Amino acid sequence: MAKKQLTPDEFSSLVARLNKLSHKVSSLELNDLVARLNKLSRNLWWTWDQEAQEVFQELSPRGWQNLYHNAVAILHEVSEYELRVRLQERDFAGHVQQVLRDFDDYMGEKNTWAAKHAPQFAKNPVAYFSAEFGFHETLPIAAGGLGILAGDHAKSASDLGLGFVGVSLFYREGYFQQAFDANNWQTEYYTLLNPKNLPVEPVLNDKGEPLVCEVDIGMSRVFFQAWRVNVGRVPVYLLDANRPENEQHARDLTLRVYGGDSTTRIMQEVLLGMGGVRLLRALGVQPSVFHMNEGHAAFLTFELIREQVAQGRTLQDAIAVTRKHCLFTTHTPVEAGHDRFSPDLMDYALHRFRTQLPEVFPALMALGRVKPDDPHEPFCMTVLALKMSRAANAVSELHGRVSRHMWHCLYPDQPVEKVPIGHVTNGIHLLGWMKGTVRRFWRRKLTGPAESPAAPAGSTTRFWQARPDYDWATEMQLPDFWEKLQDEKFVTDEELWALRYRLRRELLEFTRRRLLLQQQRVTHGDFIAFDHLLNPDALTIGFARRFATYKRAPLIFQQIEKIVQLTRDQARPVQFIFAGKAHPRDDDGKRYIQHIIHLSKYSDLKGHLVFIENYDVHVARQMLSGCDVWLNNPRRPLEASGTSGMKAGCHGGLNLSILDGWWREGYNGENGFAIGEDSHPDSVEEQDRLDSANLFKALTEEVIPCFFERDDQGVPRRWIRKIRQAMVTLVPQFTTHRMVREYVEKYYLTK
Repeated sequence: MAKKQLTPDEFSSLVARLNKLSHKVSSLELNDLVARLNKLSRNLWWTWDQEAQEVFQELSPRGWQNLYHNAVAILHEVSEYELRVRLQERDFAGHVQQVLRDFDDYMGEKNTWAAKHAPQFAKNPVAYFSAEFGFHETLPIAAGGLGILAGDHAKSASDLGLGFVGVSLFYREGYFQQAFDANNWQTEYYTLLNPKNLPVEPVLNDKGEPLVCEVDIGMSRVFFQAWRVNVGRVPVYLLDANRPENEQHARDLTLRVYGGDSTTRIMQEVLLGMGGVRLLRALGVQPSVFHMNEGHAAFLTFELIREQVAQGRTLQDAIAVTRKHCLFTTHTPVEAGHDRFSPDLMDYALHRFRTQLPEVFPALMALGRVKPDDPHEPFCMTVLALKMSRAANAVSELHGRVSRHMWHCLYPDQPVEKVPIGHVTNGIHLLGWMKGTVRRFWRRKLTGPAESPAAPAGSTTRFWQARPDYDWATEMQLPDFWEKLQDEKFVTDEELWALRYRLRRELLEFTRRRLLLQQQRVTHGDFIAFDHLLNPDALTIGFARRFATYKRAPLIFQQIEKIVQLTRDQARPVQFIFAGKAHPRDDDGKRYIQHIIHLSKYSDLKGHLVFIENYDVHVARQMLSGCDVWLNNPRRPLEASGTSGMKAGCHGGLNLSILDGWWREGYNGENGFAIGEDSHPDSVEEQDRLDSANLFKALTEEVIPCFFERDDQGVPRRWIRKIRQAMVTLVPQFTTHRMVREYVEKYYLTK
């Protein structure tokens, strides 16, 4: 029989069917993809990889939005059957496979910075103790900047390949959720965190059961287990006292971030410090360095001393050995930020510890006092950490200077400038804070669009395909990349201005959605106005942070009538977006919030000022990317470093700030705006008056004219020059990659 000759159309159809069959995913491949995707969901690497986030978002866009962008929760939302069906889709399966390859390449990378410069930490890592870690909105166990800094530190340690392990507490109700009553007064409520829906996994023993350790606190033996957070290549262990063997008060030690009174606080800190060391020993981890991020973890030194004494060393030798392995970072020049406990409370919290070491216990108590011989002096955790560390550092140059003055009392025989407290200026994990819109913008600039092999001929996908040998994420960390911003051929003014408009639009629409959920407009007619709330053409100024009083959130509204006039200027409109939480016991901070919300609802600023409730990492990312100006006006020199303003630069935002903390080092006159001079009066009242005047002057004489000065094409060329300067001079410098390298070179490697 003669073979039938196929027509061109029939031939094309046959080829298409064969191609489709050849790309079907086998059952074994499906099993592998499902297992690897579940493993990926429990590693926070996806929080700083845009393509990985888009995989989970594509599985359930609404779930992604409503479940705090939680990859683990998404895989619970989507049944395994649905997931397997979706993975039969050629394009989606290809995307998943590429993400998983990227993840495997990352986890298996051997040629890291630390492999070249600090290989010894692979076997004996840095143990980094912090009372809080802020990784992502999925895991809300941080109260503020201290925790965010710790989380970014861990991410960069992973990227650099540094041997590193973190230790903290698992707060099963996390930090509080914020709401407001009818009087605009902040109220707090808590939600229970379920580990099954979080990117954590239990730490198990050889029998596959939870590894349980114990530590003596007060009159009790407290048992605890741990959860492991996989942060790329590094583990962070969260101690959890919610065990059935414990009495309820002990189980609640890990209930809330900084929860309860001083008794709860000291017990939490005993668990963190002493318990953290015991967990590492149980895991077989032998750190070469114990890095205390603030004084909360300083009791770890007591556990290290106890170990040395148990081995037969004298107290003085035990102290000397312990000091060789400890480092300390202080974060606050605010006196109230340093934990102090009464002698009676110390006796109670360390009762069983004292009975084990009765002969040396008085000498250990002296380590926490400025005057060692004064038994009535409160025990200070910062003093203990300073005395028990081979080196200590502040978190900016000015903060180092302030800290040396603050703690000169411990070193009276030395001049102030010789007090042994150096500084490492804080940074941010750049890719962790870069919004997806901006990631795609910069990646396109680095790699260009490419046709997806899974796409029909002539079409492109929304994903950007880089050369296999091109590591754009590493390129983004280098000063050379940001230097390209000097060249308008690399990115034009028009492109930057269009990006800024897109980001501002995204922020405004996000804000409108959030305010609708907050039900701030309760009458039916207001919902029509709600859709037009805020102006996409207005200069948008953002302020979002912890509402500690020294940060002076309402400072700009001291000249309220003049500010109202600025917002009503149709030719040069200005608007404000605020967010932040006050500590549950900080009534003064709550009054600041109440005042700002009242202005947003009942003053002539209505429609031009809004307050977004329940500030978290997600809100921060939206605001930092969309605001044109990031406002920071602390009472100098009480801002140790600050990091929020660092996150604006890669998005094209500019800082308007007091010359305090990091901004004092970063500002060069062309990359943003300064409020006042590099000095401050001694009088608080005079400082507030002067700063208020200088803030208004900078806003009206520099910021607003520069923003609204447009050429014939409607582009603010001078403003964009400042954006370019900010990107070139600030973005690559103020990162945790630079910060961690500096810690390694200045402190971790030095003995």
